[in-house]
Amino acid sequence: MHKTAAGERAKALKKEAQELAGRAKAAMKAAETLPEAGEKARKLKSQADNLKAEAEILKEAARLEDLSVWVMEKVKPTKKGNRSYHYWMATWREGGKVRNVHLGNCGKMDEETAKQKARAMKAAALAIKI
Repeated sequence: MHKTAAGERAKALKKEAQELAGRAKAAMKAAETLPEAGEKARKLKSQADNLKAEAEILKEAARLEDLSVWVMEKVKPTKKGNRSYHYWMATWREGGKVRNVHLGNCGKMDEETAKQKARAMKAAALAIKI
């Protein structure tokens, strides 16, 4: 998977959640001698669980962001000479295979619209909720 903003944020959240879980574990050991440490351990554990859940959500978002949108040029020979056509294409991985999808004519949509359409098509193909 390529680096995306959501993917990097998910990694950071997951690392922070692991650190909180470690602190919670240490606080649970300390709870045997200090009663207020148990309360602190439960708070740290719930924070860690929340961060893990948020990281999972961001992981799905990163998966949607990981696609390439590019312009394809098709040249067709005619009686008057060659005619070239430009259209948007998108590429992403599905399992072990690369999938190339035609998005539309460059004259009818801009790059941002093409990216939005590609994300929607990828979400439908991978059964990811947007």
